[in-house]
Amino acid sequence: MKILVLNAGSSSIKYQVFGMDEQQVLAGGLIDRIGEAGGEMASHHEALEQIIQRLQAAGIAGIDAIGHRVVHGGEHFKQPALIDAAVVDTIRAMIPLAPLHNPANLEGIEVAQRLFPGIPQVAVFDTAFHQTMPPVAFRYALPVELYQQHKVRRYGFHGTSHQYVAQQAAAYLQRDLADLNLITLHLGNGCSAAAIAGGKSIDTSMGMTPLEGLVMGTRCGDIDPALHFYLHRETGLSADDVESLFNKKSGLKGLCGVGDMREVQALADSGDTDAQLAEAMFAYRVKKYVGAYIAVLGRIDAVVFTGGIGEHSARIRAQVCANLQVFGVHPDLDRNTAHTAGILEFQQEAATLKLLVIPTNEELEIARSTARELLRRS
Repeated sequence: MKILVLNAGSSSIKYQVFGMDEQQVLAGGLIDRIGEAGGEMASHHEALEQIIQRLQAAGIAGIDAIGHRVVHGGEHFKQPALIDAAVVDTIRAMIPLAPLHNPANLEGIEVAQRLFPGIPQVAVFDTAFHQTMPPVAFRYALPVELYQQHKVRRYGFHGTSHQYVAQQAAAYLQRDLADLNLITLHLGNGCSAAAIAGGKSIDTSMGMTPLEGLVMGTRCGDIDPALHFYLHRETGLSADDVESLFNKKSGLKGLCGVGDMREVQALADSGDTDAQLAEAMFAYRVKKYVGAYIAVLGRIDAVVFTGGIGEHSARIRAQVCANLQVFGVHPDLDRNTAHTAGILEFQQEAATLKLLVIPTNEELEIARSTARELLRRS
């Protein structure tokens, strides 16, 4: 079976084709700046036509199914969904919850349906994995009618990544996922933590939107909600201005002027005190969530680092793990700096709590989820 995975953004489409027998990438690429001045493609339709041409040139034919990344599925989707008119309508109804993402995801779906008629297509939702959270974790302390009428609650994101590395951790440890308690840390430009008990998400750091939680590249993460009112009153910023400030101009970028952790660390090493603080705040916030989730889980088998920063920054991993010995976190700093193409294990020899670095592969997880959904319906 060949599965094409599409991740359609507002001005880009990332794609990969997987041969599911070996779960190997047969082709992949990115078309960006769609619809922008100077961009190659004027529309998502043209971009997908270009992808088809690229696949044909690579000798890849006979796509059996298409898996689409969709950011927000609300409470409607607890698992991947075979796309039909009702699913499309529901994704459209979720646009108010993810106005920056769902419209682009939906456009990718609708264009793919036109260009690949008759081929089954599956929506895989970033929020679905976290639909196992209990109300004590997903509800906000707000009037109940806001939840009942407007679905104001915590949803969580990066679900495909958290699910993938949890499965990989179980396979690596040769344990049944149902018997494991894990904390997974997806640390990249966007960041989130998840508490996973027996393979199910029971809490996660992102909320109704991806803004809540950890310090990120350009997002502030957890802040006092009253800041919105203060900034509006004292600076005259509109609601749209504040939303842009918190999402695009804050986080690492707001603290020291750059949002890429590699640049932050280079500045910190040169003596830039703002960058030093930004790096320290980033790790400190992650550490707080690790401690909180150990308390939530009660028993913890492994902490898993993934994402661009989680996989490649040994010093962030070391800062996160420092001073957590009381919880059984005992990093081996030499092993932590080792380079490996696969899974890295870096706890001390006698430690029972595993510290793992597992490369994420969200596209492969979307392909797997697509195949499972088609098998379930066959």
